[in-house]
Amino acid sequence: MTTQLQPPVAVTPPLPTRRNAELLLLGFASLITVAALLIVEANQTRDLHWDAINYGLVFLVVFGSAHMAIRRFAPYTDPLLLPIVALLNGLGLVMIHRLDLVTNQLSGRHHPSATQQMLWTLVGVVTFALVVTFLKDHRQLARYGYICGLVGLVFLVIPALLPASLSEQNGAKIWIRLPGFSIQPAEFSKILLLIFFSAVLIAKRGLFTSVGKHFMGLTLPRPRDLAPLLAAWVISVGVMAFEKDLGTSLLLYTSFLVVVYLATQRFSWVGIGLVLFVAGSVVAYFIFSHVRVRVQMWWDPFSDPDGSGYQIVQSLFSFATGGIFGTGLGNGQPDTVPAASTDFIIAAFGEELGLVGLASILMLYTIVIVRGMRTAIATRDSFGKLLAAGLASTLALQLFIVVGGVTQLIPLTGLTTPWMSYGGSSLLANYVLLAILARISHSARRPLRTPARREPPIATAGTEVIEKV
Repeated sequence: MTTQLQPPVAVTPPLPTRRNAELLLLGFASLITVAALLIVEANQTRDLHWDAINYGLVFLVVFGSAHMAIRRFAPYTDPLLLPIVALLNGLGLVMIHRLDLVTNQLSGRHHPSATQQMLWTLVGVVTFALVVTFLKDHRQLARYGYICGLVGLVFLVIPALLPASLSEQNGAKIWIRLPGFSIQPAEFSKILLLIFFSAVLIAKRGLFTSVGKHFMGLTLPRPRDLAPLLAAWVISVGVMAFEKDLGTSLLLYTSFLVVVYLATQRFSWVGIGLVLFVAGSVVAYFIFSHVRVRVQMWWDPFSDPDGSGYQIVQSLFSFATGGIFGTGLGNGQPDTVPAASTDFIIAAFGEELGLVGLASILMLYTIVIVRGMRTAIATRDSFGKLLAAGLASTLALQLFIVVGGVTQLIPLTGLTTPWMSYGGSSLLANYVLLAILARISHSARRPLRTPARREPPIATAGTEVIEKV
């Protein structure tokens, strides 16, 4: 009886999980948050409220639970993702609390925005931990690509079908408002549609890489293959027309273009997409009054500084007041900017932390985006590569749209700053985005078990050498 020897299994030398470094960085993020709170309290009330210490402990416990979920279920996750997001979230809470103090003084009553945001942070972190725990493999999402696409479209359509009393705020129909509860479903649509785009682009890659006509050095797709791009264009224009939500429209369309380019490596898709974008923008300018107002407000806000241009004018004044080093936390007047805790929180930080502080915040976002792209490069499966790159690109595009809007680089769109702005829907959706990126990161960094290379027996090796000679 002969026994067949099984090839030994070699385990790739494991990368360090760096979970202790992650925990240390979370503690550092909590210290910065507490210090910022104490500075705000000292400058605003001329007193130190040691409740900030308790606040910091709660903050550390909340994010510590997310750390434990990662340590247990996704130990190879990039150790920088969670601490940086925790710091951004903490700084956002500090600014919201700082704006609450001014509102309390002016109105004479307690304004609970920071408390509500802390509760939404808790819900977001718990959701993050649940996704990391139960999403065992990110490739499972590809199986439900079409379902994600359908649900994402439904989320986009529902606010447009509801009466204005249940869905409209500041002219945009983007909410679902119920007694004691409101949600902005488009925040979740961006993730669901991105999963759908990634799944379809991988499954139907031949459709997007088919050879067409050549024009000016570009390989153009066949006309019948343009259906997905036209569908994305129609969805974006529909959101802009019926819901008056320029931000979501722009983000969805540009995210789709980025993902298509990453999947096909063809500039022709980007070129056609940009032509459709310009054409749609020109038509929208002449047909829809709300688009025209946004463009005019962006082009010359000082022509009506007390009317349509008031927001952007006050935002620019905030940046000018902050200068290089800022007025200091609690020493500025960011409350003069409308929607300072939501759409214009970047302007509030620009005033009180200055160019240096704001550049530091943007650098934190840049690190998250770059680590997301590195995850995409390291991931072993095509769907994971495309999804991770798409998530990181969506985050980068959203940040560009927000910062560009408040600095008058592009028209205002109404998007909020991820993890910093006040709002439960945005916070919850971005924690889901982070959880998916963390799960892909774990898969990319996890060592593989591979069969070891068996050395041939000595006699065989000698024979091979003789035969070759």
